[in-house]
Amino acid sequence: MSTPPLRLFFAVPCPAPLTEAICTWRDTLHLDGQPVAPGNLHLTLAFLGAVPRGRKAELLGIGASLPRQSFILRLDHLARWKNGILHLVPSHTPAELHHLVTVLRDALQSGGFEVEQRPFHPHLTLARHAHTLPIAQPAFELPASAITLYSSENSPAGVHYRPLGNWPLDHA
Repeated sequence: MSTPPLRLFFAVPCPAPLTEAICTWRDTLHLDGQPVAPGNLHLTLAFLGAVPRGRKAELLGIGASLPRQSFILRLDHLARWKNGILHLVPSHTPAELHHLVTVLRDALQSGGFEVEQRPFHPHLTLARHAHTLPIAQPAFELPASAITLYSSENSPAGVHYRPLGNWPLDHA
């Protein structure tokens, strides 16, 4: 019997105080969608999907080799994609974030991992299956202080993101 693969992604975690502020604000919007669990708020850098468990060490090595420059991402717009994903987006993406994503994608491709080819659009998902876009003016700052390799795991209580590796970012 084979061991099932891991469902993995690299992300910037959302710090607890910011998570609390975002969820409190989100709850005032009276959304018609399914809110993302507070512990699952993050900024995805690269989604890998199903990865054989035996390749986890390679991904930990890639994580350890990434640039360590911190940045602040100002999440100042609320948007909704056609698929019902309601999310926060920045009006400006810091150069440090673009550089980090480029280096990460290049390292993953060099390692033989499948990498999304569509352009990177930084966002923080608030809810799924939303039918409407509430009128709201968000103003949150996500301090990128770490990069985390997560495993997405299903349980009876819902989806949980378990950290497999974490690398602090340097503050300027």
